[in-house]
Amino acid sequence: MSTFIGKYEAKADAKGRIFIPSAYRKLLPDGEKERVVIRKDAENDCLVVFPESVWNSKVEDFKLKLDEWNSVDQLILMQFVSEAEWLDIDSQGRILISKKNLLAIGVENSDFLFVGMIDRFAIWSKSKYEQARMSSADFASLLKERMLKK
Repeated sequence: MSTFIGKYEAKADAKGRIFIPSAYRKLLPDGEKERVVIRKDAENDCLVVFPESVWNSKVEDFKLKLDEWNSVDQLILMQFVSEAEWLDIDSQGRILISKKNLLAIGVENSDFLFVGMIDRFAIWSKSKYEQARMSSADFASLLKERMLKK
């Protein structure tokens, strides 16, 4: 599987549609280039976009970690899945993000940033992403710590 990497700036058009960067569109699996799943990240002010096969795999893995007879586990699953949406990709490679999702990530203007996350990608307000980024020193320290884990 190819991986979503890098950052790409984008702007919404007059109708609020945003072009998915062509580098990312090309990586969508055959048969999955017309729609994706989008969900507000649970902790960060961004939207996470999943190719359908990746979404299905993540949900299946998540379900296996839950007890189907535990009411709290079921509420977690319902909330996770119910906050996701199918998002159609038009023939030009554009998506239309709902106002609800734009408000959830604090978009103040039409400046967006697409950020690769290996098997999925995130959509940020450009300014929110800059605020959330770690300093170079913090990033280096955490990267080293995580990479040394066995």
